[in-house]
Amino acid sequence: MEMIVAGLAMITMAAVSSSAAAAESDPATKAPRFAPLTMDQLNIYQKPLGEQIMKVSSVGLGGPYNPLLRSPVLGQRMFDLLYYLRWNSSVPLRLNEFAILIIGRQWRSQVEWFAHAPLAIKAGLAPEIVADLKAQRRPQGMKADEAVVYDFVTELTTRHQVSDETFARAKQALGEQQVVDLTTVAGTYITVAMLLAMAEEGVPTGKELPFKPDEP
Repeated sequence: MEMIVAGLAMITMAAVSSSAAAAESDPATKAPRFAPLTMDQLNIYQKPLGEQIMKVSSVGLGGPYNPLLRSPVLGQRMFDLLYYLRWNSSVPLRLNEFAILIIGRQWRSQVEWFAHAPLAIKAGLAPEIVADLKAQRRPQGMKADEAVVYDFVTELTTRHQVSDETFARAKQALGEQQVVDLTTVAGTYITVAMLLAMAEEGVPTGKELPFKPDEP
């Protein structure tokens, strides 16, 4: 009898452990790593940043801003950098958003793709290019400057260097300032992708995930 009771206890413990593991791996039931914040919850250091975020963010205080609000001084510096890179960069918006999407696809970043794919198309990037990039194909039908951006960003982020040929093409097509701004937007959105991955941030509730579970 004691052996039966002990066995039942072990089965119960295993079931509880299994249920806990399943809950932890299920995004629908797992507790968020950083609890979502509302404007009313922000302290005096966070609120000025939160007010700026709400004016420009398609995901509200979510996305990378949710973890960044935990470090408001860093968050403000990142916000200022992102503000420049999004709206004041020397890189034309169509190419800037293309670079962000290249990084988003490399990192399979749900939030980056959700936020920036519509912006890239609105800025003039052909939907077919966005679709090819999402399918992990070298996009067909790119304009000359788009091909330069694709090759430059892909080479720099995957090989960790830029060949003389690719650099010369980029410098001729874009100029020195745009090459510097393009490099910085790519690097910054890698940081954003890392923050999103670390914090396990997702798209807004009720919105469809850009990348399905079986999509590489």
